Amino acid sequence: MLEVLTGSGLAIAAGLNAYIPLLILGLAGRLFEFVELPAAWVWLENPWVLAILGVLLVIEVIADKVPVVDSINDWIQTLVRPAAGGIAFGTGAASETAVVTDPAAFFSSNAWVPVAIGAVLALGTHLAKMLARPALNAATAGAAAPVVSAAEDITSVLLSFMALIAPVVGIIALLGLIVIIVRRIRRIRRIRRSRRTGASLHAQTGV
Repeated sequence: MLEVLTGSGLAIAAGLNAYIPLLILGLAGRLFEFVELPAAWVWLENPWVLAILGVLLVIEVIADKVPVVDSINDWIQTLVRPAAGGIAFGTGAASETAVVTDPAAFFSSNAWVPVAIGAVLALGTHLAKMLARPALNAATAGAAAPVVSAAEDITSVLLSFMALIAPVVGIIALLGLIVIIVRRIRRIRRIRRSRRTGASLHAQTGV
């Protein structure tokens, strides 16, 4: 059960930022004895892989904080984040080597299931982020982009660490965060409707 929660937390973190959970997994597997990556995903510990992930993370962090560019980046990440989520869930749930080394065994042994679950979780998170960001940008004239993006990055980092250390707490914290975000979006929409109504009344009355 804990393995599933760990994989879920990592996959959802990948839906926010594809590279953060993979980088944390690679570094944790390389630096900490209590984290042992499955044989299929040991390549995440490779220094070259970590360096590439680091560069991609820097590009992602910068692009995601610029209005309009963040929307373009989200379209590009529609394939990347689910793939990262599949890898992250597969790692957290300790999927077998067949995932990478033997395509036939990959499907016949059901080793594809953790990868598919992770991809779906990451895709769902990504789509929610992708739909919410334009609304926030429009409501704040783009001012929300860097703030929201920074919050997403921090959430991805914290969720990744919590998934490894205390997966139950991480999932509970994530659910609480979702509730807060939904309430904030609804509040912004109410304010926008109120302003439009006020502006309409002003135009009609001329007052």
